[in-house]
This record gives sequence, structure tokens and C-alpha cells, in this order.
Amino acid sequence: MGTSMNSVFESERDLVCDPDLATLSLADASAMIHSGSATPTKLTVATLRRIAAYDSTLNSYITVNGEAALVHAQLLDAEQKAGKLRGPLHGIPIALKDNIDTDGVPTTAASGVFRERIPHEDAEVTKRLREAGAILVGKLNLHEFAAGGTGHVSAFGATRNPWDIDRVTGGSSSGSGGAVAGSLCFGALGTDTGGSIRIPGSWCGLVGLKPTYGLISIRGIVPLIYSLDHCGPMTRTVKDAAIMLNVLAGYDLHDAASVEHPAEDYVEALDQPIATLRLGAPEEFYTELDPEVEGAMKAATDTLGSLTAGVVSQSHLPACGDFMHFLAETHAYHEKFVSDTPELYQPDTRAFLKSFPPPSAMDYIRARDNLTELRRTVDKAFDGFDLVILPTEKILPFTIEEAVAMSAKAAQTGGIAPQTMITIANTFQFNMYGLPALTMTCGFSASGLPIGMTIAGPRFSEGKILALAYAYQQATNWHLRSPKMPETTASLS
Repeated sequence: MGTSMNSVFESERDLVCDPDLATLSLADASAMIHSGSATPTKLTVATLRRIAAYDSTLNSYITVNGEAALVHAQLLDAEQKAGKLRGPLHGIPIALKDNIDTDGVPTTAASGVFRERIPHEDAEVTKRLREAGAILVGKLNLHEFAAGGTGHVSAFGATRNPWDIDRVTGGSSSGSGGAVAGSLCFGALGTDTGGSIRIPGSWCGLVGLKPTYGLISIRGIVPLIYSLDHCGPMTRTVKDAAIMLNVLAGYDLHDAASVEHPAEDYVEALDQPIATLRLGAPEEFYTELDPEVEGAMKAATDTLGSLTAGVVSQSHLPACGDFMHFLAETHAYHEKFVSDTPELYQPDTRAFLKSFPPPSAMDYIRARDNLTELRRTVDKAFDGFDLVILPTEKILPFTIEEAVAMSAKAAQTGGIAPQTMITIANTFQFNMYGLPALTMTCGFSASGLPIGMTIAGPRFSEGKILALAYAYQQATNWHLRSPKMPETTASLS
């Protein structure tokens, strides 16, 4: 964790604070702000105290921006008192994956290469959150440079899963997964190039939304593969994700990936009827499943069938081609850093970059052409149904020890660690398609580990996806479970 909490609480030590405030949903905390039964400062203190109590074990934060967060909270207290609320995020503590630029606050990408990097400008998503009244409490750990699906490779150490601290959270948005699941913030931003919002969303029992490519700006975010990079919310409930999406979505003139799309109210969309929705379950996503994942998906399908017109197709979605050609973009970004300071990378990342040299310019151009064609035509695959459902992850999360062992073997033999290919098996396709995909909990293993289900659809179908996810969440109680946090001697009150 980045900064000591002692100085943060020096001026707030006499403040009476309900320790349970930090465990509320974002929507419930927002309702308390709007009713006057809580203040931004009380929510922030509750969050910071929870970080101080638990994050030495979870290791989800790289930097805790406690003092600045409390100063901002006091400003928002004054606005609240004057009746000038900015919206649903007014006074809500939010955290950002540490590859998202923050003016005056380190953005490290969890790498020694960027350990001293302090941007002088906010990313567009950071700016939008600040303007909406969110309180940015800190920067979250990740798989170094977002280049992996487990989260155990970081210059700041592995993030531990709150549901089982011996296991990975999934990556690359590992800290985002751990912090939201552990109630160390009310919501977080993750990034997703091959599944990096949805993998930790699945393994940490969260709602994680990768939107349509270009709906949310990626300007000011350290890139992995620009053509496939997305940014989106990670929350404890579907409604919370919709609240955040309302703030994050929008055209950014200065982001080449950004697309113009009419503004939608995603919270309002939650209540649209879903009874006539036809679902697809493409059979290629249902192979080689862990038996517990298979069982959870069967039960979820039965529930969704009762809420909708049912599963009407098992047709394949289009083939995606080889996403490895897009590593040309990764190498272009890292060329200078690899040349100047290779020793500052984690060994796993250095081995990954060395094992997959950049493709030829001709191969990259062909891949770009194919990607453009795929994204223009993929919506036709939904002619016979409205949305698809599938297991987010085929397996339960690895232990950190297992992940480290597999990475070490991959570094010796070359290639991608097996766990990376397994984790993205059901996720990377939607980055290639550029289609919206949401993961949510649909069950738990016998050992108490969350199991995630993906709901995806055509371009700009976020409203329908959220509506179906919201209806499923209302019909089940999986989202009401919370992990048993590690023992702490710190005071939460």
C-alpha cells in the first residue's frame, strides 16, 4: 500500500464513523448522500479505514491518496450542505487501475519502468469522474503493463483474492477486483484488452463491464494493444455499473478510438422489459468447463430462460483470427523502454516480450484490415437472437503459488504462460469484436469461490445487457454474498 494512514486520520480521529458504510453498494451510498444521512467525508473515512485494516493483506492498492481524498471530501461536504449535488457519484470513493493517468499522482502500470512516473494531466475517464463528484482514493495494482490474466506479476507484489487469499484475483485489473470485492472502494475502473475487467470480475464475484469499443475514452491510459484496449467499471451490483457508465460514456474528440453515439441513460435502461429477449449460447464457449462452472451455468440458464424467451440458438460467433499480430502495437510502445531499461521490467513481462517479437508490417496491416471487417459485420451474427450468455471463465482461480510456477516454466521455455491462455479463452473474442460484454456472479464453488457468467450483445447494446443482468440479479442472491475478510487488529470505527 502506498501511504501510511496515520497522518490521514490525524484530523479525523474523533469523527464518528459507521464501519459498515464502506460495504454499501454504490447506489445505496449515493442515496444516503442525497438524503443527507451520510456525508462524503464519512464515506471517505470509512473507506480509508477499511483500506488501512485490510490492504496490507490484499495488496490491492499501489498508492492510497488519502490526504487529498479527505480534502476533496470536505469540499464536497460543503456542496452537499448547500444543496449542490453533482449527481449520483457525488462524494463516492472510487479507485483507478494504476495504468490510468492522474494529474500529480503516480501512474506506474505496476512496473519498475514507471515507478517514478507522475502525469501532469488526467486521463479523460479520470476527468469525468472528478467532475461528477467522485472521490479518487487511490491507484490500484495490476498485472504489469496489463500484460497478463492473473495479476500475480507486479513490481508491487501479487494482489490476493478476498474470497481466498492464497488465490489470484485474475488480471490484469487485479487490484480493481480485490479492492471492490473487499469493499475498499465503492467502485473501480479497470481496463480490458483480452478480458482484464471480466476475468477479475468473475473470480472476485463482481460486475465487470467491457463496453463497446470507443464508447468510453481510452486517452490517457497506458496502452497494451490500442486496437483492443477498453476501459470500464467494476462494481458490486449491476445498478452501480450503470451509474458509473452514465458518467464514463461519451465522445472524446482527442481519442482516435472514440466513437460518436447518442447519449443513453443506462440506469433508466435497467427497467426495460426483457421477457421477449432471445438468448444465444454459442457452443464453442462451453467446452472443457470445470464441472462446478458447468453446473452454475446450467442453473443460470434455467433462471434466465424463465425471465426471457429462452435460449434459442447455440450457433457459433464469427472466427476472430490471430490477435497476436496486434502485439506490433505493444512492441511499438515498449521499444524505447525495453532498449533503455530492460532490467526494470518483471522477468515474466520481459520474457513475454522477448518470446513474441513484433510481426511484420504486412502481417499487421492485414490483421488491421481483417479486424475492421470483423467489427463491421459481427452484428449480423445476432440475427437470430438478441444477446449471448456464456461462462466467463472455464476454470476456478489458480493459487498464487500455481501461477508463479507456471510463469517460471514459461519464462524458461518461451511462449505465453498456460494460465494466460486459459484465462482469456472465453473473453478475448469480445475485444476483437469490439462488442459489449458484462460478467456477473452466477454461483459459487463448493469451496466458496465465485463463478462468473458473461452476457454480451451487438454494438451499443449495453442497455439491454444491463437490463438482463439487473433482472437476473433481482431474481437471485449471489451478489448479496461477501467474502470473509482476513483477521485484522486495526480499528474500523
